[in-house]
Amino acid sequence: MNHASPIDVAWMRRAIELAARGIGSTHPNPVVGCVITGRDGHPVGEGYHEQAGGPHAEVNALRMAGPRARGGTAYVTLEPCNHTGRTGPCADALIEAGISRVVYAVPDPNAQAAGGGEKLRTKDIEVEQGVLRAEAEEVNHVWLHSVRTGRPFVTWKFATTLDGRSAAPDRSSKWITGEAARADVHRKRAECDAIAVGTQTVLVDDPELTVRDGNDRPVGRQPLRVVVGDREIPETARVRNDRAETLLLPTHDPAEVLRQLDDHHIRHLWLEGGPTLAAAFLRAGLVDQIVAYVAPALLGSGFSAVGDLGAESIDHLRRFTLADVSRLGDDVRLTLTPLGGK
Repeated sequence: MNHASPIDVAWMRRAIELAARGIGSTHPNPVVGCVITGRDGHPVGEGYHEQAGGPHAEVNALRMAGPRARGGTAYVTLEPCNHTGRTGPCADALIEAGISRVVYAVPDPNAQAAGGGEKLRTKDIEVEQGVLRAEAEEVNHVWLHSVRTGRPFVTWKFATTLDGRSAAPDRSSKWITGEAARADVHRKRAECDAIAVGTQTVLVDDPELTVRDGNDRPVGRQPLRVVVGDREIPETARVRNDRAETLLLPTHDPAEVLRQLDDHHIRHLWLEGGPTLAAAFLRAGLVDQIVAYVAPALLGSGFSAVGDLGAESIDHLRRFTLADVSRLGDDVRLTLTPLGGK
């Protein structure tokens, strides 16, 4: 990054903005953005990875740029790929287009696709890496986490009253939060690859676990529905309908759940189960993010949002880092990460 200029930073920031447009649409691939400037430094093309199996960001940007790309610079949020999958290597596309300089933010941790930067150098193309790396990692953090750890990124979502209750004594829980918060949940669901609950939640609440619009109709790409546990699920359960695919995992081991989901190329798991499933993942240290919707309401009794975490004194308190606070109508959404990050 020794040669990064304010211009490099500006165009990489634009590439990161473009990459964010692909969130929720590229499963199981990363989100990537690309900006191409011509010989005179002015932008001539931009693009992002829009969907798995479709053209990569570099190819979309090159198509817009056409012959104006020759002698120019490509700014890419992730190292250009060096392998042939459903599309060809982006490194080759940049070489063929006559690009003279490539600036990328994050080295590709995927062994199958890495090496694009080195290939570009062998063709006497100037290569810079690390420009706005932290910002580029953040927009692509789910995919990077999954590739680096070999397991899905796990977000635990729950809704609660001010006194930490997720359901009343009769187990009823509709609705703790208001319409704005519930709509936000569906937007967040749409960004994930799978939604998991335990068998208890299915048997008591009979959720459908789909992404739905304001009229409660399924919309867009549906995440995989995952039911964890070994109790029998009736054929009439809504998670068995034809509105989305469902995977039954007869296990109580969170690590085994993630292992099997990794086999299904799941990058982001949205954990919506009740207190027992949440506690199992938390005790196993397998929650990477918490999204909590807190309503300005009190129950005073009922069920906690999370089960026993083994704490016997205040010394065992589990603390998290507050990453974001957003108001949704009268409710508040808290986004938290494990203390110290992951």
